[in-house]
Amino acid sequence: MNSAGHSEATAPRGLELTPFRGLRYDPDRVGSLAAVTSPPYDVVVRPDGLHHLQSADPYNIVRLILPQATTPSVRNEQAADTLRRWLSEGVLTTDSEPGLYVYEQRHDDGMLQRGIIGALRLSDPADGVVLPHEDVMPHVVADRAALMRATSANLEPLLLTYRGDATTTAAAEAVEHTAEQPPLLSTTTEDGFSHRLWSITDPAALTRIQSDLARHQALIADGHHRWATYRRLRAEHPAPGPWDFGLVLLVDTARYPLRVRAIHRLLHGLPVAEAVAALDGLFRVRRLDGPLPAALETLADAVCASNAFLLAGDGAFHLVDRPDPELLARTVPADRPAAWRTLDATVLHATLLDHVWHIPEDSPAHIAYIHDTAATVEKAERDGGTAVLMHPVREEVVRDLARQGVTMPRKSTSFGPKPASGLVLRALDA
Repeated sequence: MNSAGHSEATAPRGLELTPFRGLRYDPDRVGSLAAVTSPPYDVVVRPDGLHHLQSADPYNIVRLILPQATTPSVRNEQAADTLRRWLSEGVLTTDSEPGLYVYEQRHDDGMLQRGIIGALRLSDPADGVVLPHEDVMPHVVADRAALMRATSANLEPLLLTYRGDATTTAAAEAVEHTAEQPPLLSTTTEDGFSHRLWSITDPAALTRIQSDLARHQALIADGHHRWATYRRLRAEHPAPGPWDFGLVLLVDTARYPLRVRAIHRLLHGLPVAEAVAALDGLFRVRRLDGPLPAALETLADAVCASNAFLLAGDGAFHLVDRPDPELLARTVPADRPAAWRTLDATVLHATLLDHVWHIPEDSPAHIAYIHDTAATVEKAERDGGTAVLMHPVREEVVRDLARQGVTMPRKSTSFGPKPASGLVLRALDA
């Protein structure tokens, strides 16, 4: 059994998930495991959420995934120094044997998700092994690559999904059997999710899991920028080695369906009144005075008939729907499948951002992408900008487009629950 970084390079035939020696917090050295975890780096609502996590525990993982300093180079070197210090102090320790990790998330609302964390061999989109469904922003990939280069570590796993067979498979059997054993760690985070982690190190069990997964392809559910970062850094390290692999969580959505939520936009410097005025004659706009849940229900009804969005930031909600067909014909590219041309995210980016509001979609100074609905509205009201609230896309639409090789506009979906950062890391120089 080869550990990640020691397998011979082979043409990908399916998912090649490899054991690794995980880096994990020593529970005796930290206040609590819950206090050192964090949502993925791009879900943390800055600055409020960042400050909250930093104050939760001096060893919180945000000090690695979101280091704070005056320049990017200083931030990345600070993260590398922090990681080296935590390793030397024994705050983070390396597991004695390579393994694949079974990870469980459970919530009182009935959500149960289980999957396998391992080091996945990287592949190109043309191979059809790992399917992206969203475009990426180059500046984010560059930022993540610089951090990963400095730390020489995969600090948090991506979330990938695959569709297992209707019958119980070797991977599914291993996950369910392992979840009956005492875990390596168990903790409950303040969002109400309980997290448990186990390690599978038995060579025969690992071989069965790997043979099963080799028959499947995966969809990137969360982590397009980190996957692009993995691939960029692999190109910088062409010799066979640990950079040929990246840390992922694989979830069989035939057994554990994910929840799909929207990612909202916060438009800096564009007051709601100006945003609405620019839509005159192009979209229907209706003012809604109800609370946020009621407004979201109205949005859900509206998207059944046409593209629809909610604008917020002035103390009310504005339902934007029924775009002018001639406007869409002029602004939405015609060389893509109909399922792509009619996406709300496509119309938002091609028609509203580019043509109507003239806002560059890849400029942090003009636009922010926020997962939390209420937080998006609150920040818009506080900053005088416009929140654009979206309705989620169905997973089947995402998967079908990905299989056609068609990527959706960036930050189109938010699959979850996402793995907590800080439960297991992967060192690339171990």
